[in-house]
Amino acid sequence: MNVLFFLTPKSEVAHLQKEWTLRQAIEKLERSGYTAIPMIDREGHYVGTVTEGDILWTLKKRYNMNLKEAENIPVTSVERRIPFKPVSIDATMEDLVQMAMNQNFVPVVDDRGIFIGIVRRQAIIRYCYEKARTEQQAHEQRIPEYAAVH
Repeated sequence: MNVLFFLTPKSEVAHLQKEWTLRQAIEKLERSGYTAIPMIDREGHYVGTVTEGDILWTLKKRYNMNLKEAENIPVTSVERRIPFKPVSIDATMEDLVQMAMNQNFVPVVDDRGIFIGIVRRQAIIRYCYEKARTEQQAHEQRIPEYAAVH
């Protein structure tokens, strides 16, 4: 199965710009309603994923929870605890499943490292569920035939 089958394109994905401030990142997370969001640079390369927890711990550890100061802090200064690694567009289903076990979405990049979108864990689970259900139904249809022969 091709990664593009599951892809939510960049145009439909909330993301941060590497050049933004911490405050802009907080506001984007708040508006989007997500708890983790990809970050890209001006050329569109995937830089990493920033989570609400990453922002919270950065504010607590370095800036004493001062939101006013967050207006002057680059979002790139946020220490990311979990490295959300991207996959390329030619990744296998196994690659996607492995990555999705530890993160809500899998960033997807092209062969130049340009961020093109995400694959949501929900899409992977739905695919696996449908595939298992189809296989189960096929198996159940074969059982009466097998029993009648033997």
